[in-house]
Amino acid sequence: MRTANQIQSKLNELTIQRRSLETRLAPLPQDSPQRAGLNAQLTRLEDMILMLEWVLDAPTGKYHA
Repeated sequence: MRTANQIQSKLNELTIQRRSLETRLAPLPQDSPQRAGLNAQLTRLEDMILMLEWVLDAPTGKYHA
């Protein structure tokens, strides 16, 4: 099991990667073939970030126990 600090560190790393991808995407024209691959990577990163955020803020209560 990972500690909260380890998860937060990975979350920060992925956030930096997302910003880098967004910076690389910005100057590309809409019809650029490179956009598809970068958008796929961005979607994957956003999914990973969402999962890690969920782990850090895991729901509590009877239903989740």
